[in-house]
Amino acid sequence: MGLRSFLHRITAPKPVLDPVGTDVKLVCVVNQGLKMGKGKIAAQVGHASVEAFLRAGASHPGHVEAWLAAGQKKICVKVPDETHFRALMEVASVRGVPARLINDAGHTQIPKGSSTVLALGPFDAEVLDSITGDLKLL
Repeated sequence: MGLRSFLHRITAPKPVLDPVGTDVKLVCVVNQGLKMGKGKIAAQVGHASVEAFLRAGASHPGHVEAWLAAGQKKICVKVPDETHFRALMEVASVRGVPARLINDAGHTQIPKGSSTVLALGPFDAEVLDSITGDLKLL
């Protein structure tokens, strides 16, 4: 997305949406196999949250509107390694959940291209719980 498109997106009048009538949240799934430090995890979760928000704004505007109105509920869970991301992304795709996988640029602690965080949502909390409810909190 170019700078002009980004500026237009955040400054243009918002369409009157009918937000979804359900609890909405964003789930960030962190790859524990990379042994990232706390600061690195925080940065990667930040990248995932922003990317998920921007992409869902285009594909699921009602969910984003509801998420913003309700205080942007977020949760972080963990998986042992990146092999779990593929299965989670497949289930999310089947259920219509927006998903964004973050791959590191390789400037600091971990190798370039490593999958660090999978963001799911913002979307219906019950659907996200059915996908990620068995994962442990970070």
